[in-house]
Amino acid sequence: MRRVSYLFLLLACMGSIQAQDIHNNPGSNHGNKFEQLGTILPTPNEFRTASGAPGPKYWQQRADYNIKCELDEPNLLLKGSETVTYYNNSPDVLTYIWLQLDENQHSTVNNANYQDASSLGRGVTTSTIDRLEEAKTDNGYGDIIHKLTDANGKALSYTINKTMMRIDLPAALKPGQQFIFKLDWTYKISNRQTFGGRGGYEYFPEDGNMEFTMAQWYPRLCVYSDFQGWQNHQFTGRGEFALTFGNFNVQMTVPADHVILGTGQCQNYPQVLSAAQLARWNQAQTAKEPVEIVTLAEAKNAEKQKSTKTKTWVFKAENVRDFAWASSRKFIWDAMPAYVEGKKVMCMSGYSKEAYGLYRPFSTKVVAHTIKTYSKFSIPFPYPVAQSIEASNGMEYPMICFNYGRTEKDGTYSESTKIGMLGVIIHEVGHNFFPMIVNSDERQWTWMDEGLNSFVEYLTEELYDNKYPSRKGSASTIADYMRLPKDQLEPIMTNSENIVNFGPNAYTKPATGLNILRETIMGRKLFDYAFKEYARRWAFKHPEPADLFRTMEDASGEDLDWFWRGWFYGIDPCDISIDSVKHAVYDANATAPAGGGFGGRRGGGNFGGFGNGPRGMDKPLINSFDDISKIRNREDKNIVFATDADQSLRDFYWRYDRGIEPYDSITKIPAPERGANAPEPLSAEEKAKYADVNLYEIHFSNKGGLVMPIIVEFTFEDGTKETEKIPAQIWRKNENAVTKVFLTRKKAVHIQLDPMKETADIDESNNSWPAKGASAAEPSHFSLFKARMAVRGQSTGVNPMQNAQKK
Repeated sequence: MRRVSYLFLLLACMGSIQAQDIHNNPGSNHGNKFEQLGTILPTPNEFRTASGAPGPKYWQQRADYNIKCELDEPNLLLKGSETVTYYNNSPDVLTYIWLQLDENQHSTVNNANYQDASSLGRGVTTSTIDRLEEAKTDNGYGDIIHKLTDANGKALSYTINKTMMRIDLPAALKPGQQFIFKLDWTYKISNRQTFGGRGGYEYFPEDGNMEFTMAQWYPRLCVYSDFQGWQNHQFTGRGEFALTFGNFNVQMTVPADHVILGTGQCQNYPQVLSAAQLARWNQAQTAKEPVEIVTLAEAKNAEKQKSTKTKTWVFKAENVRDFAWASSRKFIWDAMPAYVEGKKVMCMSGYSKEAYGLYRPFSTKVVAHTIKTYSKFSIPFPYPVAQSIEASNGMEYPMICFNYGRTEKDGTYSESTKIGMLGVIIHEVGHNFFPMIVNSDERQWTWMDEGLNSFVEYLTEELYDNKYPSRKGSASTIADYMRLPKDQLEPIMTNSENIVNFGPNAYTKPATGLNILRETIMGRKLFDYAFKEYARRWAFKHPEPADLFRTMEDASGEDLDWFWRGWFYGIDPCDISIDSVKHAVYDANATAPAGGGFGGRRGGGNFGGFGNGPRGMDKPLINSFDDISKIRNREDKNIVFATDADQSLRDFYWRYDRGIEPYDSITKIPAPERGANAPEPLSAEEKAKYADVNLYEIHFSNKGGLVMPIIVEFTFEDGTKETEKIPAQIWRKNENAVTKVFLTRKKAVHIQLDPMKETADIDESNNSWPAKGASAAEPSHFSLFKARMAVRGQSTGVNPMQNAQKK
């Protein structure tokens, strides 16, 4: 169990969310709800047609990678060398190329610096305090470029701009030509449990080992396309990526007792596996049930002895847009084949002993169910491998994904943990189709991969078990979100960096809209044909929203502009002022209030995304009510549910009678399973560490309307000063007001906005605190203590399975 410290603050949370609907014209008697989208969509051309299909002159770039890397586990360092061949298939002459350096997001110097508003709530983790202070220094994380040359060894000129790197070409790269360059780099591997993010390591204190998930780990080419040129938007940690297809040859040198699972196929199993493991691998090729290649006993034994020797694993992958891998001596690895239109796909899982009770019976079988079901609704799965890795996470890459789901130490688990695990495996494996194959631009349009994938995830969950409690797809699941005040809503057609309610906006609402089209507006037959046509047209290409909208209409004969306008586009909704300042200081003797902490989780709470348990829900799940999809699926005699075809998937909760448990009167689900989460006080040393912390929550309002950077100068009791500059992107989620928390180690006597008059502020009378003639109020006090929090996806607390075993 992971320990996280919380600061419980005797202050109320503040926040406001406002949005605007630029598509509504209240001054007109003639509405536009049924008007064609017209000029809202880009003009068709030879690259992208009005039908939604690629045009006769459609083109896209290609990049092939030959990478050698070495994992230095004791020093938590990754060293790499790559040779990249870039093919210019465009009609344009290029004088430079752009690479993504996603590891720079962990850097305090080269990160994108897209900050979010923050406020003082009832609790904040001590790690947040540490990060506020760390942000003022260079933490040493991020890519270090040691050498960059052309194929002949001649040094190349380059420029790093935050998470992007431009290489200036020595000669213009003409259409049809290719350019080869070589790049040497290193970076410090970050702790995913501390830093968050896609890649890094997780430390297991009980056995002293680590699990490495190496994702977005090498410098890689940006997309250059017909519709926007270079996609070199900064990586902020949310909007994921747009990448170029190519072939990969990757050599990974790791400790000799590690097991590697990665994108593509391993080329040297005879050299890295034992004779017994290699025999089991060969046995798995024709197995009907998952075979353990690396057994539980072998993984437990490897945990006890850390090898000082190394092995090199070699992987190849063709026509993929990325490469990811996982490495650990803790891994149990099982595999079995699945068949898609007669083609064998090796379905595999990697997991530690902490997840054995859930992953061993379910994971690989769910991988197989997922690729077969997605193939039915989109295109046949084209790759030779599909893998699920348990990593207390949820993230996807070609042929491999990282998921969550761990049992109690006694091997039992809650139903919510199991349902959450099944959902995240289906979701992340499903991302092989959207966007790994149907390769939309995630950094610009999150909904094009998360929303479409959540929709097919819903279809796949429905066909897994008719009583699976799906939370994305049925129209009722989005109703609460859409009842929110309109100033808390945004169009689906919103860039991923600027969304407040990320889960419902990018995941649930698009998925629900597509299911409404399928079940209510178009009917299954028309919808399924058109949706498969979209996937077929844009497999291994770069689609845009207009390509989806136009294809759905073109292939079905239905005019759906009114639906796209209402569901996807529709929503009705520099004088900067310091309006208020709240000051809080640490009181070691204060009594902490009861209750949980503060902080958001990806996905927007109950509306979607990922939290502890399935999509943010911490409640046990029951038989879902009969919606239209479940009824029609039962009536269709051609449908065989996975839990009927393979009754080994019917675990304790499949047979569990929930009728005797108390139900919530609104949600109609049993009372939540609860576990102890008792707080504990800090030590004297820890108290001393935070004794001089001053937290200032400042509320700013944009009275003039022009968004500008916020520049704040603190003057302290001893006369010294400190200035912080917040980029204008702080206003991106709310252009009218924002609240921000600042940390200092001294008490401020004066706060001044724009002290050097840099923003052309037209009213300086509201730019300081305390206001002229006023004095600062006495600060509030907060108490500080530790609370316990489970690792994400970890089954916690008493669950019905345990109760049944006791009986």
